[in-house]
Amino acid sequence: MTPPIADGDMLAAIDLGSNSFHMIVARYTLGQLRVVDRLRETVRMAEGLDTRGGLTAEVRQRALACLSRFGQRIRDIPPQNVRALATNTVRRLAAPQAFLVPAETALGHAIEVIAGREEARLIYLGVAHAQPPKPGQRRLVIDIGGGSTECIIGSGFEALERESLQIGCVASTRRFFPGGKLSKKRWRDALSEVSAEFQQFASTYRALGWQEVVGASGTNKAIGEICAAMKLTKGAVTAEALPQVRDRLLEAGHIDAITLPGLSDDRRPIIAGGILVLEAAFGVFGIERMQVSKAAMREGVLRDLLGRAGEDDPREASVEALMQRYGIDRVQAGRVEATALRLFDQVARAWRLDADDLRMLAWAARVHELGLVIAHSQYHVHGAYVLEHSDIAGFSRQEQQFLAALVRCHRRKVPKSAFDAVPDRLLVQARRTAALLRLAVLLHRSHEADDIPLLHAGVADDVLTLRFSQRWLDARPLLRIDLEGEPDEIAPLGIRLVLSAD
Repeated sequence: MTPPIADGDMLAAIDLGSNSFHMIVARYTLGQLRVVDRLRETVRMAEGLDTRGGLTAEVRQRALACLSRFGQRIRDIPPQNVRALATNTVRRLAAPQAFLVPAETALGHAIEVIAGREEARLIYLGVAHAQPPKPGQRRLVIDIGGGSTECIIGSGFEALERESLQIGCVASTRRFFPGGKLSKKRWRDALSEVSAEFQQFASTYRALGWQEVVGASGTNKAIGEICAAMKLTKGAVTAEALPQVRDRLLEAGHIDAITLPGLSDDRRPIIAGGILVLEAAFGVFGIERMQVSKAAMREGVLRDLLGRAGEDDPREASVEALMQRYGIDRVQAGRVEATALRLFDQVARAWRLDADDLRMLAWAARVHELGLVIAHSQYHVHGAYVLEHSDIAGFSRQEQQFLAALVRCHRRKVPKSAFDAVPDRLLVQARRTAALLRLAVLLHRSHEADDIPLLHAGVADDVLTLRFSQRWLDARPLLRIDLEGEPDEIAPLGIRLVLSAD
């Protein structure tokens, strides 16, 4: 099992944002996280994204060079204490692995891609821990990134509503102000379009309500600093101050001529899109005042690391929610899980399977019958689709693809494309854990409650040997027939199955 995080351990979170790459390094001391280092580099990934989902060579090289420098800083931190997450721009790449494989090599650690709503959850987690809300109070958190904007309503440390929009400071500046030209007409037209994006969920948010608004990440922080430098506020953003900032911006006539007080040269090329998005949010939600948080997703990732290593792994709650929502037979799922883990324990060392593989196998066993709520025919296909394409809190896209592949392959033929979405670094583990789940499901096909008296598994490379009680097997002729055909069925997983009975 993965060792728990101990006092004095170092942790690191890396955020591959569409505008900047951030890294935060912290030491776990006396139950608290103490930040020891922060690194930020402007990479502008969104700037290099073309309409076909490709990434320009210049931006790609900029990103890899930054990750190489980050990797030098954290090379002595154990892999289980490092989490690197990629967001909107990598989500939009047509061939993300073409970037992720060299990026992981440069960083020296795995990089996970997360969905927009998972990004929103982590943002809220970071803000909530940095500025704990009052008991019973709800807050609206808005994070304007380079390629997307996340809006969250939360209470305590829990995100109640999460949305992610494909509008950010880099993307919006490029889209609405091509050539850098600024004008009132362009602004009005752009504001109408961006406001329409927020209107999609505004009524739901307003019905739930909130008592305060918090802005996260660099764009909101920069706008707050501009408000303070213009002596409009002391660092917050208000409904009175924001139009004055916008008017001052438009006076420049061109992005290169912007001279907003308190604005850094680094952020000048993209601030127009950020102010545009924030003005739209203020108008649609009727916001009067927004305070600015120093925390963002990277702080949330650190908190999530602690949860994953302890008793508060959000993925456990998500799997439980899936079981409830899809009415899964818990008794049968429990039988399959127990047998799958029994097999895992016997082969894990030889097959080099770790605690992450164990968790994935257990979760796949619990939800392998999820597709039955849709239809019995091809239910493994339906279940895999739901798992791959749902927003499941706590899971990265790669984790959902891993889980979906296991469920897709737990019965019938194994398609050649079953593992296409699984990263190469996880492919061997995915195939091997899929084999264990497949055998566990097969052994419990009859749904009988009796334990399996003898079940011994041994492996040598990709040869898996299973030994049963002959007497127990003779009493189950249907199972014996199924097992006789299984070596051919399991072969596409790259595993040769050998059966014996005593």
